Amino acid sequence: MYLYLILFIAIAFEVIGTMLLPLANNFTKIVPSIILLISYSISFYLLSFLSNKLSLVIIYASWSGMGIFFVSVLSYFIYKQTMNWQIGLGLIFIVIGVFLVNAFK
Repeated sequence: MYLYLILFIAIAFEVIGTMLLPLANNFTKIVPSIILLISYSISFYLLSFLSNKLSLVIIYASWSGMGIFFVSVLSYFIYKQTMNWQIGLGLIFIVIGVFLVNAFK
């Protein structure tokens, strides 16, 4: 179970890094750029640790799928980006897909 906690932490750091991309302004803003790079580094370090413990299918499906989901939802609230019902439905399908991959590993 602790492996999934580590995976969730890796996802969280990836989401933090991705959410900082607009604030880094093509890496011209120092603080957001440094936090972004540290966040991605931690995320990839945790993924490399997990690659010895879990299947890459589980790791990558969960990391990328949930990363897309959280970045999309947070972008809607934080950056006021548009979201329609088709995007919402697609995000629900992503979550269902991640669940199926993990449930039937």
